[in-house]
Amino acid sequence: MKFFRYWLPVAVWMIIIFLFSTRQRIQISDQGAINFLFFKTLHVIEYAILYVLYFRAIRFSLRRKNDVVLYAIAFILTIFYAISDEIHQTIVPSREGRLRDVIIDAIGAFLAWISINQLFPKIPRKLQHWAKRWQLL
Repeated sequence: MKFFRYWLPVAVWMIIIFLFSTRQRIQISDQGAINFLFFKTLHVIEYAILYVLYFRAIRFSLRRKNDVVLYAIAFILTIFYAISDEIHQTIVPSREGRLRDVIIDAIGAFLAWISINQLFPKIPRKLQHWAKRWQLL
């Protein structure tokens, strides 16, 4: 049952990303720069979340403390999913797969890596308790 507790959120989040990728291209503004900034920010956020979920699940599965192997495996899996998502978008009408988006997704994963590794240990005790409860530290 613990396996599902850790890996089910990963699978659910991957499905959510997939469903967003299946939608036709939409715009929130007539200005291209605003659309670009908004949607690329969403890329960063969604892949940062995916990275955190992968990290948590891998940490449980390998039963290891925070070490570079956990961070690297979570990063690689996140990037592989980003690549597969961009490939998927090449078959969706009005969408296109781009290497640029994989790089933006990687930035999201990297920011999550830095947050877990460098920032979480320095946050206030109350937030550290929350992070430990979610098994991020």
